[in-house]
Amino acid sequence: MARIVGGYFTSHVPGIGGAIVRGDQDTPYWKPFFDGFPPIRQWLAAEKPDVAVVFSNDHGLNFFLDKMPTFAVGAAPSYDNADEGWGLPVYKSFAGHPALSWHLIDSLVRDEFDITTCQTMLVDHAVSIPFELAWPDAPSWPIKLVPISINTVQYPLPSPKRCLALGRAVHRALQTWSGAERILICGTGGLSHQLDGPRAGFMNPEYDLFCLDNLAANPEALTNHTPEQVAQLAGTQGVEILNWIAARGAMGEGRCRQVSRNYHIPISNTAAATVLLQPA
Repeated sequence: MARIVGGYFTSHVPGIGGAIVRGDQDTPYWKPFFDGFPPIRQWLAAEKPDVAVVFSNDHGLNFFLDKMPTFAVGAAPSYDNADEGWGLPVYKSFAGHPALSWHLIDSLVRDEFDITTCQTMLVDHAVSIPFELAWPDAPSWPIKLVPISINTVQYPLPSPKRCLALGRAVHRALQTWSGAERILICGTGGLSHQLDGPRAGFMNPEYDLFCLDNLAANPEALTNHTPEQVAQLAGTQGVEILNWIAARGAMGEGRCRQVSRNYHIPISNTAAATVLLQPA
């Protein structure tokens, strides 16, 4: 049967892609962030996952404010990256895993989640940059993709509790998958940041560290706030922590072991972090 080998959580700021393009990884501003990735890469090289189930949020390539699903699952044979206007290169395309996607969709619907199914889907920097950070020299991505998009943009947002429940429903679905894949769970986004309005530039290290301290052993602690409270604590874009909460749920209800953790502030007006978890 399939096995979850671990969970990879990281920020997906477009500015990170710019730093990669410019070769700024060892400059004083960027080095503390990029220093978090050698342990991730070594672990991935040893574990060799076959497929990644990635919880992220769309930034306008697939959904806009007039049509914004709460939860959407990709069921495509492949996923292309596209130009978002950040001046970044178009990244490599991803191979999908339609059979596993449909298994997840079927199971989630039986678990009474109302899922938007996407048989064509683009991926933006929320997926491509974390993969570029993990496999910087790969000529093609060495892993198949099952993308799950969570609305972190348009009111009303799903609650942290509902996102944790979504992740746990994904975990149950993976436990019933008949394949032998080694599965990597990913959560991308955040941490605290606000890009617009009177609080533009807002970051909250205290809340970020609260999330990081509880992610492995006590993810329920992250569900004690409403979405509005999360926006107040983390900033209006910092609600991307919902992606991390869902991904942690997909690791299962048991405790996880923190293998690696890095936190740096600021990266392009964002508190950035990278965490690697393994099932305990």
